[in-house]
Amino acid sequence: MYTVSKIARQFGLSRSTLLYYDRIGLLSPSGRSPGDYRLYDQADCDRLEQICQLRQTGLSLKEVAEILDGNDSAPQRLLKQRLADLNQEINQLRQQQQVIVKLLGNPQLIRSTRIMTEETWVMMLEAAGLDAVARRRWHQAFERHAPEAHQDFLESLAFTPTEIEQIRAASRQET
Repeated sequence: MYTVSKIARQFGLSRSTLLYYDRIGLLSPSGRSPGDYRLYDQADCDRLEQICQLRQTGLSLKEVAEILDGNDSAPQRLLKQRLADLNQEINQLRQQQQVIVKLLGNPQLIRSTRIMTEETWVMMLEAAGLDAVARRRWHQAFERHAPEAHQDFLESLAFTPTEIEQIRAASRQET
């Protein structure tokens, strides 16, 4: 059996976090000591490990509870939705980076960010020996094997939605 302090230390949480989890019913201790201190067993530790892992994904405590206590479809549904939300957030953050670089009027700042421009990407592919035909084959393979990642990649290069659709449509055509 573990005390609040010991389990908090073990998981890098504060004591108040565990007390809050108990208060909202997310993680209740399995027992109490003679002095009425909360005591956690291995099953409680396992549940807390799941809670911590799910919290690392950015899920809310309510969503974590739904996954742990809900039906079998909750994990798939909530995690897929979180993944979609993250993809959207990442895209928005990339756009914010690009706007900030433009507002600062210093294109050299791109090098200090993780922004990949179309020009830089084409230059790297050409340096690797890929001509226009080979780059088209690369896009076709990307679209065929990982269409969503292809979409994300094109968005990261700051293509407009129209340009992205044109590139993806051309990539779906066989040569």
